[in-house]
Amino acid sequence: MSVRNRILVLVSAVVALAVVAVASVLHASARAQRRDQAQPGGPRVTAGPVALTDSGRMIFRNMAWGPHRDELTSVPATDPSGPRTASHIKCLRFYAASGTGVCLQAVHGPVSDTYRAVILDSRLRITAHYDVPGIPSRARVSPTGRFAAWTAFVGGDSYAGTDFSTRTAIVDTRTGTYIPSLETFRIEKDGRTYRSPDVNFWGVTFVPDDRTFYATLATKGHTYLVRGDLRSRTVTTVHANVECPSLSPDGTRIAYKKRVAGLPKDAPWRLYVLDLRTLRETPLAESRSVDDQAVWRDDHTLVYALPGDYGADLHQLPSDGTGTPHRITTAAVSPAYVH
Repeated sequence: MSVRNRILVLVSAVVALAVVAVASVLHASARAQRRDQAQPGGPRVTAGPVALTDSGRMIFRNMAWGPHRDELTSVPATDPSGPRTASHIKCLRFYAASGTGVCLQAVHGPVSDTYRAVILDSRLRITAHYDVPGIPSRARVSPTGRFAAWTAFVGGDSYAGTDFSTRTAIVDTRTGTYIPSLETFRIEKDGRTYRSPDVNFWGVTFVPDDRTFYATLATKGHTYLVRGDLRSRTVTTVHANVECPSLSPDGTRIAYKKRVAGLPKDAPWRLYVLDLRTLRETPLAESRSVDDQAVWRDDHTLVYALPGDYGADLHQLPSDGTGTPHRITTAAVSPAYVH
């Protein structure tokens, strides 16, 4: 090839790369502009005061397109599809109890995003923050508001496969005592101390005694419900094939997603409830795969997210296996009920 032809090839390549770069920038700009525009036919969202002590409210991450996308938003618990009041706080995952909130946020940098967990007081003021070593996944606050927990993916980005790793942290919001990973806890499995390099934890849910919690333990291709003790720093296996547990308000049952054989690998879960006294499992009346940590609205009703047009929609159904699931609002995720 002559020098002239080489120069022409080089110039052509540079021009092509420039066109691709400009197109990418324009596409990203147009996408961002669409996100800032109100969602056609979507919920009405306006800025206003949001507090974690507003009794009778449901607070969640708003996913409707517009200037308040990703902000913590409040609606009456009795009218979840009604007009939304949006705060200025943006979260990827959120939960709250007794006037304390935990918000998992993206911190946008010039090259890549990082993530952090912030502890919020009742008026959504940040009282503490912690680095999160991966993509936020789950968040919970104890019923008393004393403890907060969160899970992040540090390898892979889905529970559906086997090639992933998680990191779960717990913090005492009063003293600041911070446990960066549950992997430091001693594991009791089948009456014996258990050790394995592949151990993962996720999906913490707390008992009101400010000591006990439940979570998922994964090892060697299996998952287990474990009961944890914050004082002794131990976890004990309780039941197999349990993921993303959620303790009922009366403390007697665990709602969870169960991996069911024969379902597609990318949608393998069904919702179940486990009686902690008898270990009896009850399948719930939801035939779709639910990749979420369900929330108890009360002792009889569960709320959970399913994929929607703008990210996720919230659905609810009875916790006793009866009834029919139905959608309660669109473009919403990570709900918490303020009682």
